[in-house]
Amino acid sequence: MIAHLQGRLIEKTPTDVVIDCNGVGYQINISLHTYSLLPDSESIKLYTHLQIKEDAHTLFGFMEKSEREIFKLLLSVSGIGANIARTMLSSIAPQQIIQAIAVADVATIQSIKGIGSKIAQRVILDLKDKVLKVYDLDEVSSFHNNTNRDEALSALEVLGFNKKLSEKFVEKFVKENPTATVETIIKQALKNL
Repeated sequence: MIAHLQGRLIEKTPTDVVIDCNGVGYQINISLHTYSLLPDSESIKLYTHLQIKEDAHTLFGFMEKSEREIFKLLLSVSGIGANIARTMLSSIAPQQIIQAIAVADVATIQSIKGIGSKIAQRVILDLKDKVLKVYDLDEVSSFHNNTNRDEALSALEVLGFNKKLSEKFVEKFVKENPTATVETIIKQALKNL
């Protein structure tokens, strides 16, 4: 298997690149996330995944190893092929996919073009345990805190507080107290706003 390619960037489009490695040009399919991370320099290194089928050998490239690992995880789900996995990584950031899977956020995964509710549920069912094991639980808990933050902000808005002032205070408070509950955030906001 080809683990990575390093060479000179010859062509780039939002969907693929051509890298010249000592006179051999490799066409590599990429996601929009990887496209956004491509350097301006000619020298480039991409981590790759080689998919072999009866009718084609296709290379997929990623600027980050973590994105390649998420791609491989997605491929392990029945009903998700390489093109759907690449679309998922192009639609939302890889970290958002991990967080959505970790907290069983079907709506986020389903918001990706081409993903229905059954496939979104299957992704979560098949990958949730793997994601929780492979990735730090801290990342998952910080997503919960974002939910707490959002709930606190909507409560403050209902109570009639200025949205921008509330957001500023809540953002600062959640950074200082990442494990704060919704009630704690609201109480502190009421004291300080």
